[in-house]
Amino acid sequence: MAQALQLAQEAASSGEIPVGCVIADEHGNVIGRGRNRREADNDATAHAEIEAIRDACRCRNDWRLEGCTLYVTLEPCPMCAGAIINSRISTVVYGAKDEVTGSCGSVIDLFSERYGHSPAVYPGIMKEECTALLQKFFKKLR
Repeated sequence: MAQALQLAQEAASSGEIPVGCVIADEHGNVIGRGRNRREADNDATAHAEIEAIRDACRCRNDWRLEGCTLYVTLEPCPMCAGAIINSRISTVVYGAKDEVTGSCGSVIDLFSERYGHSPAVYPGIMKEECTALLQKFFKKLR
């Protein structure tokens, strides 16, 4: 999660909402990294999780990411939750809750629906650090 937080800080420094994500394989090796790039890329799908999933799939040369753990600083949105389901990621670890678009329980829990794949979810890891970074970013905007 510390690596994901570092990526979130890089995103904030670039004027992006500070969300970072890393994906580790079953041996703990980081095989995917991503951070928000919506503003820079003018791309609504350039979320940290999507970037990390694409990177991990390239690394594995496979769209299936079974056995992998995704670490992200903010609870995944519906799009990212869908990508997690479709890539078969085994475990999701996130920091801060997202009361607006969170899809791991805050607004909806897409992982509890009958999609054929459901990752284990561990919320609140490094929650204080992740939340503080988001609050600092949005306070600066106001």
